[in-house]
Amino acid sequence: MPLKYKRVLLKLSGESLMGDQPFGIVPEMLDHYGIQIKGLVDSGVQVAVVIGGGNIFRGLQAKKAGIERVQGDYMGMMATVINGMALQSSLESKGVFTRLISAIEMKQIAEPYIRRRAIRHLEKGRVVIFSAGTGSPYFTTDSAAALRANEINAEVILKGTRVDGIYSADPEKDPNATKFDTISFAKVISMGLSVMDMTAFTLCRENDLPIIVFDINKNENLERIVRGEQVGTLVEG
Repeated sequence: MPLKYKRVLLKLSGESLMGDQPFGIVPEMLDHYGIQIKGLVDSGVQVAVVIGGGNIFRGLQAKKAGIERVQGDYMGMMATVINGMALQSSLESKGVFTRLISAIEMKQIAEPYIRRRAIRHLEKGRVVIFSAGTGSPYFTTDSAAALRANEINAEVILKGTRVDGIYSADPEKDPNATKFDTISFAKVISMGLSVMDMTAFTLCRENDLPIIVFDINKNENLERIVRGEQVGTLVEG
């Protein structure tokens, strides 16, 4: 089956790396991510990844710890670099070529973000891992995903979650929640559904960049999506 999407940006949450632990990285989850991404690369898909840092530190937690908001946001960005390094190691152990790119300069471990260079890495079949968010406080990794996806001309954002799509209510709390196969940007806003934060969502809407929300924990979902099968929920239009 031919590919529907040839260049994608995969948005992963840091929290899912925790597995059943209260924090940190579970090796099995890291390996799961690596296997799924390798499958895409082997299929000929150009893959960029943005991963969160909530398994290590969230900027929004900073205030409770007496840490100023901006400082806390930068700490959260550092957490995404740690996760990016872990994902890079997992992929390279599987024979996948990668480049870790940081929005905050740290030349000993990551390349600085240069748009044309990032696109060239993708064209050469390397997985590009974008870390440190946008490099600025007050922006989430959702915003970083939307920004980078638009900059590298990705065809779609694939947002991996614990649920299999977008529902009319939280399916973990409301047994009567119904799942959408497709939904418009306008309807997501009017219904107040949580897909991405509003900054990221608006950026995707204004640039006609579709989003697919799907269950990352189910094997083969990524490969099914890039081949055009109905998986999760498609947000467009």
